[in-house]
Amino acid sequence: MFISPLPETRIVAGQQVEILIRGKGQPILFLHAGHGFEPDDPLVTALSKHYRVYAPSHPGFGASDRPDYVNSVEDLVFFYLDLIEQLNLRDLIVVGVSFGGWLAAELATRGTGRIAKLVLIDAVGVKFSGRETRDIVDIFSTTIEEIPSLFFNDPATGLKTFGGLDFQSMTLESATRFARNRESILLFGWSPTLYNPKLLRRLHRVHVPVLVLWGGSDKVVSTSYGKQYAAAFEHGVYREVPAAGHYGYLEKPAEFAAEVIGFLETKSPAAL
Repeated sequence: MFISPLPETRIVAGQQVEILIRGKGQPILFLHAGHGFEPDDPLVTALSKHYRVYAPSHPGFGASDRPDYVNSVEDLVFFYLDLIEQLNLRDLIVVGVSFGGWLAAELATRGTGRIAKLVLIDAVGVKFSGRETRDIVDIFSTTIEEIPSLFFNDPATGLKTFGGLDFQSMTLESATRFARNRESILLFGWSPTLYNPKLLRRLHRVHVPVLVLWGGSDKVVSTSYGKQYAAAFEHGVYREVPAAGHYGYLEKPAEFAAEVIGFLETKSPAAL
């Protein structure tokens, strides 16, 4: 029976970070969503069969430290710039999901000298509509019990993913991780809600191929939002997986993995 490797601990820019390193080949930096990361993540498992995947828990998430001076998305971006340089990652593929997609987009705007391709899965981070129109559902006004139906096309899958949201039966470690992850996404995404008003005007700086991959039933950020995101890049393409929610990559990991791997294996003019 195959046993998934456990995350190890590294020191990056003076911070202790939990990171799973798995597989062989071209490197992928996997940036997780706001609910955190677990070693048995099905998309990471699928990608690690073809690539060498580096999957850290962001500072403040999981078991990663968060110093007091790390309190903004920009701080996280510079942390990841340090991590990429420290690990000497080149010809790098950056894959970001939801909140991690926002980080991936911000990271790429700082320069793509080490980045070969970018994959954003149901990403947040950008404001397209006017001031009075909400592009992204205010997830912070929802209750814990509403999470499965909001984030998943199939609420039963969502409930299972989060351990039934039964905190009395959770281990102390699992409950602590859940609480840390929720506290951190509140810190980094609270105001404005899950976007940077300046990011849209910076996306033209991303000159590598970008796959914007969306769940067709996303209730947090619509497919229209995803299409606008793809159009904002110089070399952006949009793909959609039907009957998949905001966390569709957990509902239909095989379909999402196939789309990602197909994109990564395709030679594009921008990559030549």
